Amino acid sequence: MSGKLEAQLEAIVQASPRLMRVLGIARDLDLPDWRIVSGAIYQTVWNALTGRDPDYGVKDYDLFYYDAADISYEAEDVVIRRAAKAYPADLAPLVEVRNQARVHLWFEQHFGEPYAPLTCSDEALARFVGPAFAVGVRLEPDGRLDIAAPFGLDDIFALRIRPNPNRPRAKGWAKVTASARERWPELTIVEPAV
Repeated sequence: MSGKLEAQLEAIVQASPRLMRVLGIARDLDLPDWRIVSGAIYQTVWNALTGRDPDYGVKDYDLFYYDAADISYEAEDVVIRRAAKAYPADLAPLVEVRNQARVHLWFEQHFGEPYAPLTCSDEALARFVGPAFAVGVRLEPDGRLDIAAPFGLDDIFALRIRPNPNRPRAKGWAKVTASARERWPELTIVEPAV
């Protein structure tokens, strides 16, 4: 990953008050192997690159964590409720908490694609629809941002959505790209090979 792009991503994230609030509260929850991932990150970057408000188009904040000790829905629900209480009323409805240790239990039924069990939260990033979406950030206790981006950051900063080279075309590809292009018409969409 390019150090220059990583530094640029850090500066953009730190310049977003709402995203930094979300990260700070997530850090205080002290969940195992946690990150804020995907849209909250790449959309904030796109907003900075296109001169928009940092929160423009950001629909939610995906908070991933990984806890294989108990992968029941009930255990995840305890964490979801705890997070909902920790976030203030303006943020709580926007934060979507998911235990990545249990995604394989529901993913295929929900999205129509098989999904092998994961061993950590970062492994999930490599399975996202496209490289631009595959980015996660964690706010460390010392205030430093830890960034995970298995495909690097080039696509985010190029305003480009292309298919994940390691998975078949996602069933929701057209919907995802149309929604992104509607909010950021500057995007380049690289359609998957048929």
